[in-house]
Amino acid sequence: MSNNSPLLRVNEIFKSIQGESSYAGIPCVFVRLTGCNLRCTYCDTTYAYDEGAEMSASKILNTVKGYGCKNVCVTGGEPLLQNSVTKLINLLKKSHYKIFVETGGSINIDKVPKAVTRIMDIKCPDSGMDKEMDWKNIERLKASDEVKFIISSKKDYEWAKRITRKFKLTDRAHILFGIAYGKMKPKTLAGWILKDNLDVRVQLQLQKYIWPDKERGV
Repeated sequence: MSNNSPLLRVNEIFKSIQGESSYAGIPCVFVRLTGCNLRCTYCDTTYAYDEGAEMSASKILNTVKGYGCKNVCVTGGEPLLQNSVTKLINLLKKSHYKIFVETGGSINIDKVPKAVTRIMDIKCPDSGMDKEMDWKNIERLKASDEVKFIISSKKDYEWAKRITRKFKLTDRAHILFGIAYGKMKPKTLAGWILKDNLDVRVQLQLQKYIWPDKERGV
């Protein structure tokens, strides 16, 4: 397998606590791939834009196995930029991992094989990347997928609320409203959601609260 295993550019592989999505709090191995086509104003993984080394999919799998954890999150950057990511995901599937793929929403999410939980951002205006969204991805969502809005302001919140209602997102997938860490207080967002009676989940970047002084490997 190793001779024919596709190569991917990998920024880091580490075991941590899943910090976002409705699976927040579970132990998880993260495979962070290099490269991103977006430049969000609040990005906390700018080091993944270019830093990384080539690894074969089989070597990535062996590294993941070494952590002894059943959950794997393929993230970035933007993991769907690399064509071989599909082969990596299929290799992980054959080893019976619970797989999550985090994507920025600008690339066709059907690139991700079935039986994988897709966690898709819809970029709010304050990110500076809201115009990059592939809106056809809304139609591609399945019930086990998750959509998250990272909110920095009341303007972002009102926009996210409008998009959620316009596309009836709560009928399509799990919807999460989170805050850009340090931009606003969690209780402010929670208050808005309660006032407007939105059927969404409040999300915090849990890793930021557990390890506030650590930038990588969390």
